[in-house]
Amino acid sequence: MTESEHRTVLLRGGDVHSPADPFATAMVVERGHVAWVGSEGAADAFASGVDEVIDLEGALVTPAFTDAHVHTTATGLALTGLDLSGAHSLADALERVRAYSAARPADTVLLGHGWDAARWPERRPPSRAELDEATGGRPLYLPRVDVHSAVVTTALLDLVPGVTGLPGYHPDRPLTAAAHHAVRAAAHAAVTPARRAEAQRAALRRAAALGIGTVHECAGPEISDEEDFTALLALAAEEPGPRVVGYWAEAVSGEKDARRVRELGAIGAAGDLFVDGSLGSHTACLHEPYADAAHTGTAHLDAAAIAAHVTACTEAGLQAGFHAIGDAAVGSVVEGVRAAAETVGLARVRAARHRVEHAEMLTPETVAAFAELGLTASVQPAFDAAWGGEDGMYAERLGADRARTLNPFAAMLRAGVPLAFGSDSPVTPLDPWGTVRAAAFHRTPEHRISVRAGFTAHTRGGWRATGRDDAGILVPGAPADYAVWRAEELVVQAPDDRVARWSTDPRSGTPGLPDLTPGVDLPVCLRTVVSGRTVFVRPNE
Repeated sequence: MTESEHRTVLLRGGDVHSPADPFATAMVVERGHVAWVGSEGAADAFASGVDEVIDLEGALVTPAFTDAHVHTTATGLALTGLDLSGAHSLADALERVRAYSAARPADTVLLGHGWDAARWPERRPPSRAELDEATGGRPLYLPRVDVHSAVVTTALLDLVPGVTGLPGYHPDRPLTAAAHHAVRAAAHAAVTPARRAEAQRAALRRAAALGIGTVHECAGPEISDEEDFTALLALAAEEPGPRVVGYWAEAVSGEKDARRVRELGAIGAAGDLFVDGSLGSHTACLHEPYADAAHTGTAHLDAAAIAAHVTACTEAGLQAGFHAIGDAAVGSVVEGVRAAAETVGLARVRAARHRVEHAEMLTPETVAAFAELGLTASVQPAFDAAWGGEDGMYAERLGADRARTLNPFAAMLRAGVPLAFGSDSPVTPLDPWGTVRAAAFHRTPEHRISVRAGFTAHTRGGWRATGRDDAGILVPGAPADYAVWRAEELVVQAPDDRVARWSTDPRSGTPGLPDLTPGVDLPVCLRTVVSGRTVFVRPNE
């Protein structure tokens, strides 16, 4: 434990968001944990016995956020590299590629991210010939915003012998499946250890500046590589910043595989273990064909493979998990986990808290099955904000009726499905308050949840998804992971006026949170603390 973690600190004169005392204005932190939460008057008794007193000056203190699905190195490369998420047309994107190529003459491979042709007037991705011209014939890897397909230059294809014979190779369309994984591996192999560490630090700095105290790194052989994963865990352990919880997405068939996952530093064989792909790339696996393509997507794992993985992980005491977006993929997960429960027992499966990432296309039956099997839904509300609605990409891919069923957060909560919120950064940006806002103001009103429920899913929910129930909450004994915010008036926001009537009454004892109504400024992070150690202070505060 560092000297800073040994220090005893009293924070006072603000609002402390704690179920231990809904009207708390002060908190004592000692030895990296919350020691006391209470009122301003009682704080006087502590003032003389602490190492430091912080006057909050009316600021709000909350538990630090947990982002339950992050690709840290890719996030950092997007922050420090070519980000096309702001490109407003194909022509604009190509001009940005041209400028970036000219500015990085020493890069072996040019790396970009974030294009989304569905938002461009041209309605198509850049062609290989256009990218060859824009880069002057240099290797370039440019994944779509969902990272399930990519466009590349001829020079990058030349670095991958046999790529034209792999599944997912298209001479005139974005690469998917094995062809995409092969070019991604070649592109990432060109990232030096120093550049990788620079990217990882940039991502963790951004997370800390947004009040994020923990990120769940979702790595695996089809996403990154072992060196990237172990280097990130080592960097996070050595340097002040958000804690990193690692998941490694590789199938487990027995104790030997489970031991190897643990030796890498992962707490689960979970995260992006792909059952299917994504809706944007037409690779999510559906029961009925896409509205704008004559097929049903791609299945990577069937129910038998899912059952084998869950059974082996459960018997090894390891968390299992999958990436599943389409209704057919989610159905396969449910079928597989249910088969595993018949083998090892439902109680053991429930106790293991296996996870499903994204879980977008659910039915009432699969929602009920998630609850029955104890599956945590690790979800990304910003996906709905980006692609939901009557005119969004989801409606284009699925038709309006199917699109309206996506991301049914309210139904999941009503059924008792544990929710953990994340960003899938760099697919959508690190943005915790924006994520809670997206859930509370879902584009489909029936799926909206209260700000309080969304906030819980983005704080305590992330800890529970790792098997811990004693954190993500400011009560005595909990880890001192907290953030200090400049926020306007605190309110209780709920999508249903029956809930709102009692919870906004002071007698309910419900602690308030910032107003997240769209258009209102989001809270500004002033300080982030992890295990009692300050990892971010806003400049000039």
